[in-house]
Amino acid sequence: MMHPLTTNQVREVLQQVKDPATGLSLLDQDHFSNITCQDRRVSLNLKLSTFAYLLRDDLQEMYVPRLKELGATEVHTRMECVADRIEPRADTGLAVRAVIAVGSGKGGVGKSTIAASLALGLKRAQCRVGLLDADMYGPSIPHLLGIEHRPEERDGKLVPAEVDGMRVMSIGYFVPRDEAVVWRGPMLHGMMNKFVRDTHWGELDYLIIDMPPGTGDIALSLSQMLPPTGAVIVCTPQEVALLDAVKAIAMFRKLNINVLGMVENMSGFVCPTCDRKYDIFGSGGARRRAEQLKVPFLGEVPIAMSIRENGDSGATRANYDDPILAPYLHQIVLQLARNVAALNAIKAGQAALPVL
Repeated sequence: MMHPLTTNQVREVLQQVKDPATGLSLLDQDHFSNITCQDRRVSLNLKLSTFAYLLRDDLQEMYVPRLKELGATEVHTRMECVADRIEPRADTGLAVRAVIAVGSGKGGVGKSTIAASLALGLKRAQCRVGLLDADMYGPSIPHLLGIEHRPEERDGKLVPAEVDGMRVMSIGYFVPRDEAVVWRGPMLHGMMNKFVRDTHWGELDYLIIDMPPGTGDIALSLSQMLPPTGAVIVCTPQEVALLDAVKAIAMFRKLNINVLGMVENMSGFVCPTCDRKYDIFGSGGARRRAEQLKVPFLGEVPIAMSIRENGDSGATRANYDDPILAPYLHQIVLQLARNVAALNAIKAGQAALPVL
């Protein structure tokens, strides 16, 4: 005869569930509450931060199967998503949990589209998100998101534009669309400093930075000014693009910045009428190169008419309404969040080996 399941047994299982934001036990941080066990039916409350809420299904997988192994017939979790306090960073004063640099070794691989899509996906998942367009010579984020107005100033600081509650800043707001940015390094560095230190970003779970292509001085300055939590590399499947992506990975590694993953963009064309996929630029090149370099592979994004149409019309957020694109984008956003959580666990000493 199976012994009754006790509250203490339930708590022992919950003790092992780690907070994606800190890598520490959610139980020790009082995020689990009202734990009851009656007639082998377990009931509990779980309070998750906006940073962790995206991974709620993963967190339940850490304790629900284990409790059922111990004899629970039902596990009912009441979820609550809360915007918790984020302390400002000592180096910049920014209150941000994770800074993600989105880079590429060359232009023309869809880096800005992927950066904007990552930011929008995280925002849709309840995270507090900022998007910084640091591609000084070719800012395209304002066009991709349909933002044209120049940001206001308040108390001597810039106020980011907002798209569906996501805060956005770009050099594109300050330079006419038909003019080139012809600035030397000190001027670019000064503008980046204003974007980082003199902007009302508020409290953010994620700050996504659309980096300039290549490995030039803007990337170096920004990496030193605002050390990223990690980097995402965007490339296309063909070998010539992968060669440049390897250089971007080498740059981030030289700067001791964790590479959180690679995204293969333009990974085949999906016919909208027959759903058949054509590998115009090849397929799987980024996944194979990621394995060789021991870099996580976040996923692929196919060529679709809608991704071009949405970008041209300033409606990139509509990519998540597209039945072809949305599943690919959701998977990439989820895997990125998982890799950031794994990195937090490593930093907290809760993981002995890099588990990215």
